[in-house]
Amino acid sequence: MNQEKIGKFITKKRKEKNITQEELASILGVTNRSISNWECGKNMPDLSLFKPLCEALDITVNELLSGEEERKLKKEEYEDNIVNTLNYSNQKITKYKIFMALILIIIGLIIVVSALMIFPSESSWSSIYSVFGLIIFSLGIYNLLKMKWFSKLIITIGIFICSFGLLLFTDFLNVYFNKDVPMFRISTIYAGDVLYYDTLFYDVYRCYFDTDKEYFVIQKNHSHEIEYLLSICK
Repeated sequence: MNQEKIGKFITKKRKEKNITQEELASILGVTNRSISNWECGKNMPDLSLFKPLCEALDITVNELLSGEEERKLKKEEYEDNIVNTLNYSNQKITKYKIFMALILIIIGLIIVVSALMIFPSESSWSSIYSVFGLIIFSLGIYNLLKMKWFSKLIITIGIFICSFGLLLFTDFLNVYFNKDVPMFRISTIYAGDVLYYDTLFYDVYRCYFDTDKEYFVIQKNHSHEIEYLLSICK
């Protein structure tokens, strides 16, 4: 499909009908820039516009796709036009799927970053929104992959787990270096002067919280017994 040839043909037939770009754009319900892009060969009209465009220019779809008048066409060219139309349709669908997949990936990343930056670590919304963002991100990855659905599912799950693991590691670094509350925690327990945060892989003890003597203790997962919690900050 020669877009430049088709564009010149559209220009020729438009001028033969004494129609301006603005008038043709008004007839088809598109912008002047769209008509200009078609005639310059930058892109093709949408499939839904083939018939109304041909009616406006008094040509056939075969003539449009070949970029020349029908009396000059050979039999083989009719078949080529059908194949070209199908290929063009598939390309449009593929581009749309890729575009939507990239949108999902970008939206997912924006949600994750926003959750980490906007919500304080004490809020459970930070972990909820970040996981929600990862799910959207993973859906985008799934739609972007070109393989059988089972393989796509396995790879997508793997990417989700790795991404979630990266979030957990980032959260740990924030707790370790910035002495902040863990965002991804299973539970929170108050015991005297100790505020205990239970996470998947480690425990955080906030001793004498909200006082001048406040400090953090980080240990591997341990017992949740009150006696042990009270002994941590002694």
